[in-house]
Amino acid sequence: MLSNVRRHRSLVPHVVLIVALIGASSLFNLGGTESQASSHREAPVISQDPAADNTDVYAFVSPDRPDTVTLIANYYPFQDPAGFPNFYRFGDDVAYDIHVDSTGGGFEDIIYRFEFTTETLDPSTFLYATGPVESLDDPNLNVRQFYTVTEIRAGESTVIAEGLQTPPSHIGPTSTPDYPSLAAAAVYDVGNGVQVFAGQRDDSFFVDLGGIGDLLTIRQPPGNAGGGIDELMGLNVQTIALQVPISQVTSDGSVPTDPADPAAVIGVWATSSRFSTTIIGDDGTRNGEGDLVQVSRLANPLVNELVVPLQFKDMFNASIPSNDAQFLPAVLNPELPGLLTALYGVDVPEGDRDDLVAVFLTGVAGLNQPSGVTPSEQMRLNVAIPPATDPSRLGVLGGDLAGFPNGRRPADDVVDIELRVVAGVLVEGFDVAPNNQLGDGVDANDREFLGEFPYLATPSQGFSHDHHEPGGITVMPETGTGP
Repeated sequence: MLSNVRRHRSLVPHVVLIVALIGASSLFNLGGTESQASSHREAPVISQDPAADNTDVYAFVSPDRPDTVTLIANYYPFQDPAGFPNFYRFGDDVAYDIHVDSTGGGFEDIIYRFEFTTETLDPSTFLYATGPVESLDDPNLNVRQFYTVTEIRAGESTVIAEGLQTPPSHIGPTSTPDYPSLAAAAVYDVGNGVQVFAGQRDDSFFVDLGGIGDLLTIRQPPGNAGGGIDELMGLNVQTIALQVPISQVTSDGSVPTDPADPAAVIGVWATSSRFSTTIIGDDGTRNGEGDLVQVSRLANPLVNELVVPLQFKDMFNASIPSNDAQFLPAVLNPELPGLLTALYGVDVPEGDRDDLVAVFLTGVAGLNQPSGVTPSEQMRLNVAIPPATDPSRLGVLGGDLAGFPNGRRPADDVVDIELRVVAGVLVEGFDVAPNNQLGDGVDANDREFLGEFPYLATPSQGFSHDHHEPGGITVMPETGTGP
């Protein structure tokens, strides 16, 4: 087990470019999480280490088990399902951690650590599966991965599950003829109301990365009428997921029913860590030695990918939330209002942007701000707010207090939400067009989410899959289904 430790031309045709400009000129402008993609390949070093690259974090009260909270962290971006001959898996030398701050102090009170070990039944063959795989213990599954889950509280480590198995990658109808059943078998009830899952899932983040990459273009401005292309369509990720009783993550062990209860708000982020030294053997094998060093960090999407300047991206990945107060001035006085006016003629708030500070650093007062909070980049969730019966993809902006930025559910359209927030829709007088119409034209995931844990959609298979469809997907209404 690993050790602890620009002039106005038209209505914002390239509005996202402004976000990138902000990031290039404002050191750690955490208020600038209003950009256009989640943290896929967000920093130079981690882009070369995909197995440890944290891409998305989700935290929400479980819709089918409202006395629990579900915490999800995705890793290993841009997985082409046809990964033959060596399909995707977690790193055996990486510690994958989900952190919970139950007091608002900027430090984790709880860490849930996932550690993996890979076994090969027959190393004399090149095959990942030697025949159809119909169960997790099917002898045709040649390469298998197992894991341990450890809970760390106050420095004390407790193994809560070990010997658990990940499902194989979704190869195709011959090798994995009933993949949903394989994945379901890899959902474990480990006691005390806790469920865990680790394995391949559909990349649940929906965003027009192609437009962003081409000078950050919105294909059909201002972005609220579709026309975007979900470049993550048909791609997979590695997921660790945990569902725990709310009482296990609150500061006093209670299950708050009053959103004003001081114990109701938790902060969540995820990291990955590697050993400080890697030893490469004569046979090509690699082993880690020394202390664990954090190499990836993520809570709210976008902070490190399009906001932090290149020279500081790797440092951000190694930092901890309790040190984020040093970046507060950049959030209060971002360059974004002046750029929106000077470059595109969009009228946005001027002066101190306390609204951005609240959304991204402290939580929003009366919604998800802990008492005595330490400003820090965390995903804050008020566990006393029950799941919505009619969820809106726009979360709080759509009148749905159970959605982003109060935590994050898989179906929350964080791209549109964040663009509108940075345009000032939370400030009196600015919740007007086009500010409240901004988006990337991709409003829903390409695959249907599950109604139960682990909620993320079944991964695309290698034999037959589409990466995206020209013209994007049909625009979805402001409300929708899904966790």
